[in-house]
Amino acid sequence: MFTRIDHVGIACHDLDATAEFYRRVLGFEVTHEEVNEEQGVREAMLRTNGTDDGAASYIQLLEPIRADSPVARFLARHGEGVHHVAFGTGDVAGAADAIGGRGVRVLGGPRPGSMGSRITFLHPKDCGGVLTELVQSAQQDARTESEPDE
Repeated sequence: MFTRIDHVGIACHDLDATAEFYRRVLGFEVTHEEVNEEQGVREAMLRTNGTDDGAASYIQLLEPIRADSPVARFLARHGEGVHHVAFGTGDVAGAADAIGGRGVRVLGGPRPGSMGSRITFLHPKDCGGVLTELVQSAQQDARTESEPDE
């Protein structure tokens, strides 16, 4: 069902300063930045290995752009740090259905995510206290759509 750890999301107050730390200390470069108005965050993706073909793993830095965003609320309660873990899958809807069938609450249906991906989240209370994201990369979508039906 899962192909990789897609990324680890880290909530931060200052995306630029945090990205600079990861660049200077760990050698990771920002490969993608965007603002997600729906989720109320500015984000940066730092590739940790692989290539941009959907097989890479990332650190995702999340800075809130408004006080009512989930990341802003997380920062107010917990401070900076790991916000969520995301697992890559070739079929986010199918994975969510299968996991939901095992009694785990799925937080909404698949929706647009970073870098053209499709995502959904699993309730942290059902996942050992860890907010868990399922990610189908845009590259995986393209491969799936180009495969002939059997």
